Amino acid sequence: MGVRTLCATALLAALVAVVAATVRTGGDLGRPAALLNWYAAAWVLFAGAAWAVRRVPVRTAVALILAGGVALCVAAMSAPPRTSDDMYRYVWDGRVQAAGVSPYAYPPDAPQLARLRDPWLFPAGTACHGWDLHAVAGACTHINRPSERTIYPPVAEGWFLLVHAVTPAGGQHKPLQLAGAVLAVATTMTLLLVQRRAGGDMRRVALWAWCPAVPFAAVNDAHVDTLGVLLTVAALGTATGARRGALIGAAIAVKLLPVLTLPGALSGVLAPGRGPHARLRETASVLLTAVGVVALVYLPYLLASGSAVLGYLPGYLREEGYESGNVIRFALLRTVLPDAWAGPAAVALVMLSAWYVLRRGDPERPWHGSLLVTGTALLLTSPGYYWYALLVVALVAMGGRGEWLAIAAAGTVLYVADALQWHGIQAAAYGLAAVTVLAGALARTRARAGAGGRRDGA
Repeated sequence: MGVRTLCATALLAALVAVVAATVRTGGDLGRPAALLNWYAAAWVLFAGAAWAVRRVPVRTAVALILAGGVALCVAAMSAPPRTSDDMYRYVWDGRVQAAGVSPYAYPPDAPQLARLRDPWLFPAGTACHGWDLHAVAGACTHINRPSERTIYPPVAEGWFLLVHAVTPAGGQHKPLQLAGAVLAVATTMTLLLVQRRAGGDMRRVALWAWCPAVPFAAVNDAHVDTLGVLLTVAALGTATGARRGALIGAAIAVKLLPVLTLPGALSGVLAPGRGPHARLRETASVLLTAVGVVALVYLPYLLASGSAVLGYLPGYLREEGYESGNVIRFALLRTVLPDAWAGPAAVALVMLSAWYVLRRGDPERPWHGSLLVTGTALLLTSPGYYWYALLVVALVAMGGRGEWLAIAAAGTVLYVADALQWHGIQAAAYGLAAVTVLAGALARTRARAGAGGRRDGA
């Protein structure tokens, strides 16, 4: 084993140990003081391991990427969820559907669903002091917002039902964590396939498989976003035309965020020289299929629940910072624009990035355009939930533009800082991420220009 392989292996082993220690002893959302230190250690080790593996022979690197990804998943599964209680809603929605009830029909505290409650999700007692305990009808529950209907789209709901169907009695949180690990590893394998088909560097996949956001958000907290990530990677990397549109439509029906990858899926469709018939045919095959899939999966729930299928979405938008609060949206733009202008400016800038991708994007590498639009949207909206950036992490692993990982790091800092009630750092966190992205883009442009100059000189 060469020195470079030993170095990458040692850093990876240290990263696995830190992830295990973080989820077991590194604090949780109720005791967040130590979390930033553990997260910082994980990110530093990840950066070192991802850098070191670039010098490892490809075959050895692929084995390390797979083994390391699995090991990180196992480490993340060694403790219950530490920083998010969304998983408990997933379990509940699966149970409700298995009982023949639409998950959009009633909130968890509704008396119509009392027969489905158990001591794990609804522990006895009224002293709901834990960070993941919430008061409900004289008792406690691990389910957040128990008086609100679910917010998750139909493909996510189908996933919850599937996991419920294979969960043994008393499974509690482990089946969903295992499901998250399966999705994370499946995404790693799909990314490796994409790199091989595109003739890219397969070692880039370490940027997904080893990124700390994956074991923490996708596995320990089991966020369903990972299913949307897998579907999006498959759409951009292995499919074209209607099949690509269908996969993106399914991803949108997991979480809405993958809608931002549609311009990338149509990269270059408006480029000069493209005939109008070709443009129309390609656009229709992707967009109409995506819309059709979303409509199709919503239809049964719409027939059963009517407008209730929107669930808690309107309330969520208000709650998560689109109104005044400590964690607000458009934090970067609000530092230079009046508050009333920030939202429209963000929409305009995202649309401008989408237009650029449609005109100048590379149809052979649609992930670059998808990353530009998705990353720009997250920078401008500056969300406080770092698992939203899982999609960015996967797109980075497809194209190798590692500077965009700063978005996931910024979201992580902001999420823990908000738990610590450290206010006023949102613009700084995402501002540093924006500077990192711009610096990376400038360095890449200069490198390309230098390479072109050397070729011309030769």
